[in-house]
Amino acid sequence: MEITMIGLGKMGLGVAENLLRHQHKVKGLDIDPDVAKTLTDLGGVFYSDIERLLENQRDRRIVWLMLPAGSLTKDMIVEVAERSKEGDIVIDAGNSHYQDSLNNFDYCQANGIHFIDVGTSGGVEGAKHGACMMIGGEQVIFEELKPIFAELCVEKGFIYCGAAGSGHYLKMVHNGIEYGMMQSIGEGFNLLHHSPYDYQMKDVAQVFNHGSVIRSWLMELMENIYRDRVNLTEIAGIIPSSGEGKWTVEEALKLKVNLPVITQSLMTRFASEDCDKISEKLVALLRNQFGGHAFVKDE
Repeated sequence: MEITMIGLGKMGLGVAENLLRHQHKVKGLDIDPDVAKTLTDLGGVFYSDIERLLENQRDRRIVWLMLPAGSLTKDMIVEVAERSKEGDIVIDAGNSHYQDSLNNFDYCQANGIHFIDVGTSGGVEGAKHGACMMIGGEQVIFEELKPIFAELCVEKGFIYCGAAGSGHYLKMVHNGIEYGMMQSIGEGFNLLHHSPYDYQMKDVAQVFNHGSVIRSWLMELMENIYRDRVNLTEIAGIIPSSGEGKWTVEEALKLKVNLPVITQSLMTRFASEDCDKISEKLVALLRNQFGGHAFVKDE
């Protein structure tokens, strides 16, 4: 089967490699010309403009998007729809908001083409060698594409979620859970770091990951960090927020669902990016005002 890939970043290129390994044909487009050689070496065909990418296809076209969420994905879907014929399929496997996917589904339906939203997990190695995918859209189209998802994912690693938007909704919640899990692991190892005992952190992570209740891939990655002897003094403690944790918390507020751990992990990320620390400085000054407590001057 031929798949048209738009967006060949780390994840998109990984999926393309995975598809090619399973003997599919891949045509790809990206704004970065440097990925052309990589895709070509893998066996794909690179295009630098969308007109040539989408011209002269007689069979039903499957367009797989892996682009940043928001207007870039929406605009590309409009452009693809203009060049598609009735019955073509558009797959958005990026991290789009589920409400955007509902709108994109409606737009594609109005233009006679099918839309599938796919939440993709597993990181870059997962994209290359076996991902986890959460799929929303028309079930009949999912059934048609099911063999492809089976090839791209690990065993039992994909699920048909239901109507349009459900795939990206599930991935949103997945990422919220991920925020909380990473935060708790980081806090636990921070306490161990400050403890009165000389723990060998790589060995702690290893034993936590063998038979314990908290064993996980994240714990395996924590072991890798300590085995690689990363110098934490060289790492800025800034944790960017990709957006899906924020969407998860916003959804919880809308539905009045209690998510204290995920919400606090999101707030911690926001705090990590606040270089000015205005609130902390003001609290220090307030303590000085009412109690004469000393405050530390920035050097």
